[in-house]
Amino acid sequence: MSTAAGTPATPAATTPAGQLSIPESRITGGRLRDDFRGMNVVWRRELIRFARNRVRIITALVQPVLFLFVLGTGLSPVLKGGPHGFDFKTFLFPGILGMTVLFTAMFSAISIVWDREFGFMREMLVAPVRRSALVVGKCAGGATVATLQGAIIIVLAGLVGVPYSPTLILTLLGEMALTAFGVTALGVLIAARMSQVESFQFVMQLLVLPMFFLSGAVFPLADLPQWLAVLTRLDPLSYAIAPMRTAVFEHIQVAPSLLKTLEPAITWDGWRVPLGLELGLIAAAGIGLLVAAVAQFSRPE
Repeated sequence: MSTAAGTPATPAATTPAGQLSIPESRITGGRLRDDFRGMNVVWRRELIRFARNRVRIITALVQPVLFLFVLGTGLSPVLKGGPHGFDFKTFLFPGILGMTVLFTAMFSAISIVWDREFGFMREMLVAPVRRSALVVGKCAGGATVATLQGAIIIVLAGLVGVPYSPTLILTLLGEMALTAFGVTALGVLIAARMSQVESFQFVMQLLVLPMFFLSGAVFPLADLPQWLAVLTRLDPLSYAIAPMRTAVFEHIQVAPSLLKTLEPAITWDGWRVPLGLELGLIAAAGIGLLVAAVAQFSRPE
């Protein structure tokens, strides 16, 4: 057989029985590669939304800056009046990092409610990937965004007497990333069954404010009333703020008597909780919340 131009036509591939050969097809989904691809898409989506929303970046910095420079400056004379001349803003700085991570990570989970309200969540859930991959990608994206927001606050460290030590900066970034992952997992778990943004915002305020104020972010955990001391030790964010404060105090000069008052570590009945255990508790809480969020998303709508 020839074409009009005289060029022989390529015969169709046939089977021994004379039938056309159909190329083998593969159903997408169920493979580890597909899950990683889905995780990457969700993670990148969070970063793109963060980079494009400059108003969100700027407004998220207003509250930490107000706490650090207004509240910190207002309370600084309390310590400056003492014999050590310690700036309260230096003590407050790790707490502000924790606050930035807490609010940003929790706020990133609100997009789940938005996606459900506008129908995009349904498209994600019918994608040929495991729902666990979507949850992990969402938590990773929220943690990355919160860590980046905290990194912007680290730029202000020199203004409050905290040195720009590479070791200190890397330590703080790692601790913020661990904290951000756990908080994002908590937010995703809460948002998994929320159908209205207003409901999520109410629950978020109900949880975020007590977690922040009970974590020791704005006051030392030493010599507290018994009832308040118990609440601070039950607050998971306390075990994230304490390592950050310990890292900062290791890079500045603090009188031993003042360090005992400020007490950067948490104690259980007089026993000082080791740094590794504090970070381990945060990691365990993050993993537990992630598993619970995956289970919540796996339930039928």
